Amino acid sequence: MGDELAQEVFLKAWLRASDYRGQGSYAAWLTGIGWRLFLDAARRARRRSALWGHDSVAGETIATTDATEALIDVAKLLRTLPHEQRAALVLCDGHGWSHSEVAAILGMPLGSIKSLVLRGKQRLRAILAEAGDDGR
Repeated sequence: MGDELAQEVFLKAWLRASDYRGQGSYAAWLTGIGWRLFLDAARRARRRSALWGHDSVAGETIATTDATEALIDVAKLLRTLPHEQRAALVLCDGHGWSHSEVAAILGMPLGSIKSLVLRGKQRLRAILAEAGDDGR
């Protein structure tokens, strides 16, 4: 699913290259396209799940090895967050974008981004504390 989404992002960026006006970074513009396409894909997946009565996406498997187990655990932990919180947290803390840049990428007010990041961190800390690890 990720490969297909990435391919769709780059195709859309190629087709809409003339829409980029040079305001902000090209990477932020490209990430914004990816965010909107991700939301569309998530909506389609929810509709499909509701229609077929299951929660998993067919064909999506993750191979587990010692090298990837920690990343899988982090991915599982992040999946507990709502899409918007996860996106804001990953873009700000995972990729190093500023709150202002993430607000532009996601098309949300700056205050909303700050709030989403804070609530996301609080939720992850609470989950880790319940599991017996305070995350430090």
